[in-house]
Amino acid sequence: MTSYDIAIIGGGIAGASLACFLAPQRSVLLIERETAPGYHSTGRSAAEFTLRDNAPAVNALARASHGFMMTPPDGFAESPLLARRGAVLVGTAGQEAKVEAAYRRADAAGAAVLRLTTEQALARVPFLDPDYLAAACFDPDYWDIDVDQLLQGYLRGARRHGATVTSGAELCGARHDGRRWTLETTAGAFAAATMVNAAGAWADAVAAAAGVQPLGIVPHRRTAITVDLPNGTDAAALPEVSDIADRFYFKPDAGRLLVSPADETPCEAGDAQPEELDVAYAAHYLEEATTLEVRRIASSWAGLRSFAPDRLPVVGPARDHPAFFWLAGQGGSGILTSPALGQLAAALLAGGPLPAALLREGVEPGAFSPARLI
Repeated sequence: MTSYDIAIIGGGIAGASLACFLAPQRSVLLIERETAPGYHSTGRSAAEFTLRDNAPAVNALARASHGFMMTPPDGFAESPLLARRGAVLVGTAGQEAKVEAAYRRADAAGAAVLRLTTEQALARVPFLDPDYLAAACFDPDYWDIDVDQLLQGYLRGARRHGATVTSGAELCGARHDGRRWTLETTAGAFAAATMVNAAGAWADAVAAAAGVQPLGIVPHRRTAITVDLPNGTDAAALPEVSDIADRFYFKPDAGRLLVSPADETPCEAGDAQPEELDVAYAAHYLEEATTLEVRRIASSWAGLRSFAPDRLPVVGPARDHPAFFWLAGQGGSGILTSPALGQLAAALLAGGPLPAALLREGVEPGAFSPARLI
């Protein structure tokens, strides 16, 4: 039975980023239950990078991640990880004050945000419905993330520094003998001094299997569809469009328009599938806010976003078992903050100092400690 310093359960963006940053310092095993890492949440994300649209503690993680995303290490990626998209925030009649408040918050944060007239909004998104649109502003600091390239970069980096990545290995049980963990999986047994729970929607189930108190991390379903764009539309030039009431957003995706009703429905961990009602809402909101008619849905899918009770990531050792480390609850922000979260977790596990980018942005490890939830 091969023994490691650290065994990470979960090969999504959380586990892969940690493996990449930790492997140069410790022997690492990354265990993924599916046949390929990133199958569930990571592979189904709309993948946008924004510096502002989250809780302050998460925004600090995003700022600390921005430099890595813009200029990754040599050999990490073959092309840029981020492509600037920009976003138009829209509101209908009665929502003008909310749009203005969003503009003022972004402006106060130093963003080059712009108020838009109806004509200016239509110049950026020609198929917006002028009868729907009562207020709009434009935030340039939105980027598309090349999620697959980011994930594969983390995995390559982990392997390059000696990490073992094992796919198709579902965790069946875990026991600690006072010195190390023995992990029973469908691919065999492994041993490790420390077990990291990066299992996303399955995080509480993994904790229970290890005899550790769960934290109340709940997966939520998020739906997306794609529809055809009008003939002649330059998809590359279109910004993302987000509703001020968080009812929907849409953005270009592989030559089509990706639309989400921004649903967050609590659900069981599993292979999430779109519900007909949520698909219908996505089409309805698009038709309500634009002049488009949805005649055909090219594709639809659902992914999982998992949240702790306070909706902040959970990073740190369990209070009831110091050899069990949480890296979970990253719903909605795990991909964009993965450089900072991976480095934060690696520093805590290796006992080293926080990287300069995290210190510069005021990232406080205690804000993400599991101790806050018990």
